[in-house]
Amino acid sequence: MSPRPVRLGPRAAAAIALISLLGVMAFGWPLLADADAAVTSHAGDAPWLFAALLPLLVAVVVATVADSGMDAKAVAMLGVLAAVGAALRPLGAGTAGLEPMFFLMVLSGRVLGPGFGFVLGSVTMFASALLTGGVGPWMPFQMLSMAWFTMGAGLLPGSHRLRGRAELLLLAAYGFLAAFAYGAIMNLQGWPIVTGLGSGASFEPEAPVHENLLRFAVYYVTTSLGWDLGRAALTVVLTLTVGGPLLKALRRATRRASFEAQVTFEGPHRPLPGEPPHRTHVTYDVK
Repeated sequence: MSPRPVRLGPRAAAAIALISLLGVMAFGWPLLADADAAVTSHAGDAPWLFAALLPLLVAVVVATVADSGMDAKAVAMLGVLAAVGAALRPLGAGTAGLEPMFFLMVLSGRVLGPGFGFVLGSVTMFASALLTGGVGPWMPFQMLSMAWFTMGAGLLPGSHRLRGRAELLLLAAYGFLAAFAYGAIMNLQGWPIVTGLGSGASFEPEAPVHENLLRFAVYYVTTSLGWDLGRAALTVVLTLTVGGPLLKALRRATRRASFEAQVTFEGPHRPLPGEPPHRTHVTYDVK
């Protein structure tokens, strides 16, 4: 049996690599722009990024279907988890960074694998933005960041053997660190174009890289470190308290769904005595 309910095949991996390359360019191009360039906001490039992101996400799903035989049950699971994640986000929005959807993304990525997790994270953020009215130039960047966040949980080691308390500690540690990484990446998206900052925290196009990194560290600590700390702490608490039962439920659901089971129809070589000639046998072959 495959170690993952939904395997990450070469075509899906190539599509994810292409999306990630596009995302790195979208996040980083203001840092490389000339000092006199008309870099005022991401409002101009965000629609183009969103327009490129959606077909590429569809390409990931199609490639996963082609590589692993992912069927309608896996797509249904994707829709259910995305809906639950989107519904969880408003529960803590605006309150010290408390966002329980991150906890669900960690567990889902762990159980269903990096490819499924990448699509799940992106779709969940898109659905939650529609639900909360958080649609804006930042949304494609949030979709990419959450896709990387959920995919990272699927890339953690020991997915087939590590269980129990050790696995929960691993997921809690990942959720804690990745929550800060998510916040830092999203800050990088807005930092070069934010005006009105102090001299030690603003982006300087003509300054060397190490100086701008120091300025970004000051900007991050003074603007969003406290917010990310709340998100990280809640992710750890939820993972250690209710993560075990939820992991078991997700694994039980994926086993029962048998995403990659191949259904074949074959008739008997010769009809048995008294058996109708039109009778067929159905076999389920799990890869």
